[in-house]
Amino acid sequence: MKVKFALFLMLLVFATSCAPKLFNEKWTEKRAPDSFKARFETTKGSFEIEAQREWSPKAVDRLYMLVKTGFYTDIALFRVVENFVVQFGIHNDSPLNQHWQSYKVPDEPVITPNEEGTISFARGGQESRSTQIFINLKNNSPRLDTLAYSGVEGFPVIAKVINGMEVIKTFYSEYGEAPAKAQGEIQEQGNTFLKEKFPNLDYIQKAYIIK
Repeated sequence: MKVKFALFLMLLVFATSCAPKLFNEKWTEKRAPDSFKARFETTKGSFEIEAQREWSPKAVDRLYMLVKTGFYTDIALFRVVENFVVQFGIHNDSPLNQHWQSYKVPDEPVITPNEEGTISFARGGQESRSTQIFINLKNNSPRLDTLAYSGVEGFPVIAKVINGMEVIKTFYSEYGEAPAKAQGEIQEQGNTFLKEKFPNLDYIQKAYIIK
């Protein structure tokens, strides 16, 4: 009996050590390349982006690590407002959201305009950028470049769509702002809540760095 228990413990330790880590504090300190490309596979097809670190260095560092570590896997496109923006970045795993949100991205100025196809982190005040990003569906400059709210001004662009904008414009948009107004429930209940209340939403199935 003792032998079986010892074997069980050994297998448990081995499985734990081999399992991929969902979060590592060191990831919040990693530096991104000066530029990189990533592909997002969705329920409507794929799109590709190119990020430029000089546009918002700390935010691009965060984007790079979120993509590289698989954060954008099975992620709902929960805010799709026609002729405005597509927003996403709440993971199905509530503790994982909390880990990343504990490490906010420092505020940076807007360098590149929020034109159609550009991507920025969402934020609601000082030091509030973490995991949620949005894609501009039209030219939202200068409005989103200069919008002042709770001590910050504008939304610094971090990347732009280089392929698949036509895919992005097909994401389900009939719910409008409704899912975004239930972010507390999404954070706590994840995709279970979304699939029950907003079953037609599209999802990012996975995202990864490409050469």
